[in-house]
Amino acid sequence: MSDKILWRNNAVATDVWTHAETDEGSGQVILPLTVYLALTKEQRKAGANRLGVLLQPLESIDAILGDLPNLSLIALAFPSYTNGTAHSKASVLSSRHKFSGEIRAVGDVMFDQIPLMIRNGFTSFEIVNAPTIAQLTSGKKAGIAF
Repeated sequence: MSDKILWRNNAVATDVWTHAETDEGSGQVILPLTVYLALTKEQRKAGANRLGVLLQPLESIDAILGDLPNLSLIALAFPSYTNGTAHSKASVLSSRHKFSGEIRAVGDVMFDQIPLMIRNGFTSFEIVNAPTIAQLTSGKKAGIAF
């Protein structure tokens, strides 16, 4: 079994994004917020469609609001299934700010949380939780409407 999967549109999907600590100039990369903010405005604009940003629970979306038109992906971290601060961030991004890019849940995503995450605006899930991976890949989704 894989260490992680990407779940999108009710199926395992190929992930074209990679997590990186620097912008090396090629491919689609998800950068930590501090690394992303260290880029110049010109670099961020030039990286539209290939730069994403990862926000940890204590990091505010306010830091990237001006860059929403240039971002294709915003990843929101779930370091543990009990930390749900990313739910409100996803909801604010999708409803208040009308962010049309991918909003990705990253980390310890539990199977039974996915329907609520979808309602809150998440569009994809980078899942590392082994029981969730097993349940999604086995096809046993009874009782959960996606």
